[in-house]
Amino acid sequence: MTLGEAREAGDMDVSAALSALAPRLSTAATAALNVRRLSGGASQETWTFDLDDGTPLILRRRPPGGAMSAAALPLSTEAALQAAIGPRGAPVPEVVRVCQPADGLGEAYVMRRLSGETLGKRIVRDEAFAAVRPGLARRCGEVLATIHATPLDGLPPLNVSDAASELARYETVYRQSGARRPVFEAAFRWLEERAPPPLQRPVLVHGDFRNGNLMISPAPSPKGGLVGVLDWELAHLGDPAEDLGWICVNSWRFGEWRRPVGGFGDYQELLDGHAAAEGEPVSLDRLLFWQALGSLKWGVMCLMMYASFASGADRSIERAMIGRRASETEIDLVLLMEQAA
Repeated sequence: MTLGEAREAGDMDVSAALSALAPRLSTAATAALNVRRLSGGASQETWTFDLDDGTPLILRRRPPGGAMSAAALPLSTEAALQAAIGPRGAPVPEVVRVCQPADGLGEAYVMRRLSGETLGKRIVRDEAFAAVRPGLARRCGEVLATIHATPLDGLPPLNVSDAASELARYETVYRQSGARRPVFEAAFRWLEERAPPPLQRPVLVHGDFRNGNLMISPAPSPKGGLVGVLDWELAHLGDPAEDLGWICVNSWRFGEWRRPVGGFGDYQELLDGHAAAEGEPVSLDRLLFWQALGSLKWGVMCLMMYASFASGADRSIERAMIGRRASETEIDLVLLMEQAA
């Protein structure tokens, strides 16, 4: 069987399993239609489909035989977090079902499909989003404050992380890679000297809140264009400034580098939105520390992706292209260290 034939057979299996599951997803449904796997997603599969009663849905599942990243949450935990956060007012997809072994889909869950755009380049440049861009940074701050205020009682067990432990974890990965990059060496020491102490009461942190994991609608609304916060696999307990800094990493601005928040807004707009929604006060200096740490983390990830390509473990062009972006993070780190000085 060729690779194409194997993929087609796998698609048929998913389609058949979703049709069999349809009555459990909606009492008026008997089959799944328009089943299609979406591109993107380095570790999980995303499938779009409709029930024959008109309900639009998304399947998120771990690929059969796919290795689970040490940092990634089980999909059932992702679903539980979204179910806990949604009623508090944060825009997340409604979870319809956490799949069981008898469903024939492996580790997976089904959620309602939202309408909007996730491609960062379109969000920061297309004229269709011009009306919502001015308010997006503030809205991101408001949504993050809501996420960070989620009561921890009743949540699934989550790892706890702080600045020092994140630095140590990524430095271990960097050392094991055998790479020797002077800017990264300097950044590890510079950040180590400036790491804020652990919080006495860590909060729920999304862990990957950035342009690209946000679904934006071009239609102006009370939600300010932000209709969905996606990809919860890196959620943990930690410093709220981690999320605020991560969305400001230059790599998530998609060329609009003058707008530090996701390529569409400014620092103060983000911080004002967070404060207005009664988020814990976060200083710009603390945000900038986490932005720099985020740039360093992404740089190390880029090195690992290139190593995967170079070793032959993953020969996809995507891995090679992302690997080259390590040099971009070095430029960002030099600028951040110079500005702080």
